[in-house]
Amino acid sequence: MTDHRVDLAVIGAGPAGMAAALAAAEAGVRVAVIDAGVRPGGQYWRFPAPGAGPFRPATLHHGWRRFTSTDTRLTELAGTGRVLRLAAHHVWSILPVGEQWAVHCARGAEPRQHGTGSPVAVHAARLVLATGAYDRQLPFPGWELPGVITAGGAQALLKGNLVVAGQAVVVAGTGPFLLPVADGLARYGARVAAVVEANSPLGFARFPRAVLGATGKLGEATGYAGRLLRRRVALRHRQVVLRALGTDRLTGVLVGRLGRDGRVRAGTERQIECDVLAVGWGFTPQLELALQLGCATRVDADRSLVVTVDDDQATSVAGVWAAGEATGVGGADLATVEGRIAGLAAATSLGADVVPDGRALRRRRGSLRGFAAAMRQVYPIPEAMLARCSDETLVCRCEEVDAGRIRRAVVELGATEARIVKLLARPGMGWCQGRVCGFATACLTARHAGRAVAEPDLRAFAERPIATPMPLGQLATPPGDVAADGEPGSDLQW
Repeated sequence: MTDHRVDLAVIGAGPAGMAAALAAAEAGVRVAVIDAGVRPGGQYWRFPAPGAGPFRPATLHHGWRRFTSTDTRLTELAGTGRVLRLAAHHVWSILPVGEQWAVHCARGAEPRQHGTGSPVAVHAARLVLATGAYDRQLPFPGWELPGVITAGGAQALLKGNLVVAGQAVVVAGTGPFLLPVADGLARYGARVAAVVEANSPLGFARFPRAVLGATGKLGEATGYAGRLLRRRVALRHRQVVLRALGTDRLTGVLVGRLGRDGRVRAGTERQIECDVLAVGWGFTPQLELALQLGCATRVDADRSLVVTVDDDQATSVAGVWAAGEATGVGGADLATVEGRIAGLAAATSLGADVVPDGRALRRRRGSLRGFAAAMRQVYPIPEAMLARCSDETLVCRCEEVDAGRIRRAVVELGATEARIVKLLARPGMGWCQGRVCGFATACLTARHAGRAVAEPDLRAFAERPIATPMPLGQLATPPGDVAADGEPGSDLQW
């Protein structure tokens, strides 16, 4: 086993993690930045895979200058020994060891490579969790067809592999994220047949103070929308995808308009031909490690399970801070500010001499959180998507569990929460372990039980004793103590 000893371990190298690491390192703290990606940036600033071809990052990445300046500074600090950057390191467990944390990692860009290299342990006195989020999905008839992918998947193919997902694409769901996905696809050659948005940005008119506090965010969205309109991409607001059409592959989608009551208006259905449907309903925070550690959580306004933090981004577990989407989905700008606050707070707890800039950071965080709160109210998941989920609609694709089995588990077998539904009907028991179907199962369980989604429903699909796929042989090998500061292969370091 390769063993590293540092003051602070930052898990995640997206906007929040990089900001936290830089703030702490500049304060004199020795930091390890651990990330599953082969390059820094997370999902937001995703790099193309090696050999993918020529790439102009500024055309796909908002705030690219901020990333490059942060990355350059971290690289400089790595040269002084103050920052250790561990790429392609998947954290699967964190355990307390005395007054420190032992962060256990598997190495390799993909899960099937995790057993090929020696395991890595990072021992740190403090932790910052910046684990990000992944696409949230809802089931509808035909969503299992080849050609139906997540909006984030389409974006990842484009940014990470320079691959345009299809020739004719419909981008659907809700939230501002649909706009950059459609813009990127259109810019690189796809014919975006339509952006089907369940809500309307006119809803921001109800929140003038929040908009004024984050005018840059609104300007960014306006820029995306303007470019799409210049390419004659149809922006269809207050509409949802009712069905994916096709037999062995996607050939089109059926969409309908929502009325004021949130239901699909009769007679508004229309068909749009396409070979790819990129659909997204916001994001689900990735909380496996936070829940392993016992961090307190709460249900956010968008029905996401998030980590509870205080004014310094500290969790309920001493010595652990959290920042970014894990504490509430709010975008890269908010994640960056939260990461800096967390990094400075962690450094202060270690006795570092931190130059105070807390008031300005907290004012900025307050403005961005206000905008994020408004955004969650402007772009809710329409109840029609759950109300129209018939018994025949497939919910868990791994285990082939339809909505009828979930309903019967609640109504006929007396399941009172999603964990019991999971045991009785097996949703979330397959390869993805509920990452795709968990949110929908929790919502359907609560709906059939006649109540709101609760923490136990969401925890049923978020709690995992092993946070990433691991070979049994490596799990069976007891962690050993080897010489400190051993170095992993250079191909796994930035």
